[in-house]
Amino acid sequence: MPIVTIQQFPRSLEQKRLLAEKVTDAFVEAYGAAPDSVQIFFQETSKEDWARGGQLGSDRDPS
Repeated sequence: MPIVTIQQFPRSLEQKRLLAEKVTDAFVEAYGAAPDSVQIFFQETSKEDWARGGQLGSDRDPS
């Protein structure tokens, strides 16, 4: 039973639905897994709770 954890900044419900469908399809194709066996957990983190290079995501230049 594949279990996938996706850590990301918040996304829309529609984006998460699409990603869940595509990730599930990839496991079905690559592993022959049954779609119902694929579990996906979305862990959303705000930009103020993430840092790279010593700088909070909320302080980074968005470009």
